[in-house]
Amino acid sequence: MSRYVDGYVIPIAKKNVKNYKKMATIGMKTWMKHGALDYYECVGDKMDVPYGLPFPKLCKLKKDETVIFAFIVYKSKAHSIQVNKKVHKEFESMDLKNMEKIVSMKRFSVGGFKVLVSNKK
Repeated sequence: MSRYVDGYVIPIAKKNVKNYKKMATIGMKTWMKHGALDYYECVGDKMDVPYGLPFPKLCKLKKDETVIFAFIVYKSKAHSIQVNKKVHKEFESMDLKNMEKIVSMKRFSVGGFKVLVSNKK
């Protein structure tokens, strides 16, 4: 069985990083409680790279924005589906209206990925 990853690229206002971290901590606890193997939320730091398409251009960041690169690891695609069903069911009972103030769902990117190479067994 091959590991599976849900990946996210999320532009946010720099002023919202502290609030995003609080929200992400709740997310981490929820995904891990329901069986995710690993959970990462990372904030942009070295974004002015001289090669490739830098995240600020990819995400069309404004001057006052940064990007969150996040990923959640599962045993398999089926495990991802199983965990996400439980997480989304739990989120239905939460008040998430403030989330839209922190994250623009129109600019939020997400996708599922088969792990191609990993140092984990």
